[in-house]
Amino acid sequence: MTEFVIMGLLPNIASDLLPALSATSQEDALSQAGWLISLYALGVVIGAPTIAGFVARYPRHRVMIVLALALTVFNALTVVLPTFELVGISRFLAGLPHGAYFGIGALVAADVMGPGNRAKGVAFILTGLTVANVVGVPLGTYLGQEFGWRAAFAVVAFVFAVATLCITFFVPKHPGEPGRTMRQELGVFRIRQVWFTLGVGAIGFGGFFAVYSYIAPLVTEVAGSPEWVVPIVLVLMGLGMTAGNLVGGHLADIDLRRTLLFGLAAMAVVFALLAVLSFWIVSLSLIVLIVGFVSSVLSPTIQTRLMDVAGDNQSIAAAMNHSALNIGNSLGAFLGGVVIALGWSYTAPAWTGAALALAGLLIALLSYRVEARRPAAPVLVAS
Repeated sequence: MTEFVIMGLLPNIASDLLPALSATSQEDALSQAGWLISLYALGVVIGAPTIAGFVARYPRHRVMIVLALALTVFNALTVVLPTFELVGISRFLAGLPHGAYFGIGALVAADVMGPGNRAKGVAFILTGLTVANVVGVPLGTYLGQEFGWRAAFAVVAFVFAVATLCITFFVPKHPGEPGRTMRQELGVFRIRQVWFTLGVGAIGFGGFFAVYSYIAPLVTEVAGSPEWVVPIVLVLMGLGMTAGNLVGGHLADIDLRRTLLFGLAAMAVVFALLAVLSFWIVSLSLIVLIVGFVSSVLSPTIQTRLMDVAGDNQSIAAAMNHSALNIGNSLGAFLGGVVIALGWSYTAPAWTGAALALAGLLIALLSYRVEARRPAAPVLVAS
């Protein structure tokens, strides 16, 4: 919710924090408001490998408590800070713990599920993200539209406070890796396949964020529907994401390669369909449901692929997946804003997303071709 609720509230944030620009050019104001998405993503990109590498030696359940508390505080800052610039700083700070938080959670779940079911464990953790898109994001969008966009982030801060307590009392003790050092963890960057996989996540999955970041104007400006329809469309997106995430975890455990390649190809196709069929709210809603499903099939798939190729650098690899996806978040939001600002209409981000998905597919194909020429190192499962 902390990452996605802002996407349905960009018009509200733009009119509140950028009133002068919004009055003269709504497109430019929306494009600049999209920077808040990019700043959060930048925080994830920087924080995920840095924090994960530093805390690899510590008990994972305790690390999760500290990170959840930090997410509580930084999201509360978004609620109270008055200007666009200060809100931008708070979004950057809130992004810093994000990748390590979800990455460490994924390691704990994968370990609990055991060999042969690691992708299912990753999918279980990521289900929290998708459920947020069914319940939290639409609810937050509704509250933000009715009571001001800051109300949505007040809910986010409250949820993280509850999560901190829940982790404290219910997540079992889970040891870290006492012998690991930051230098050892950074060895992951010497593995070529890690870079390929990060590229798939950053570029290929960036297509999803090019679409998702501007879903609100797509509903209101292109389909001509009232603002209250936006949360309903977001619910459909979240339902698709929840189903796709669970199916993706199952498929990735069966055949990760096919799931990754077919998922990227399918994502390019549905984005193109969205661009063509978004002028009618019924077809838009149906395609959005499919977009959510296909995109989320890739989430546990990319995470598991990265853990497969990272060797014994599991802590930093699990977190870096979120760095890659948030590079995609930043890239997609930025490029989507650029094509809107250029006057190419609100359907242009969907075409941008299709192009990014195809680029991700090419990277994945190249990755497997290189891997076929040189046998990969044995996969080590995190303990």
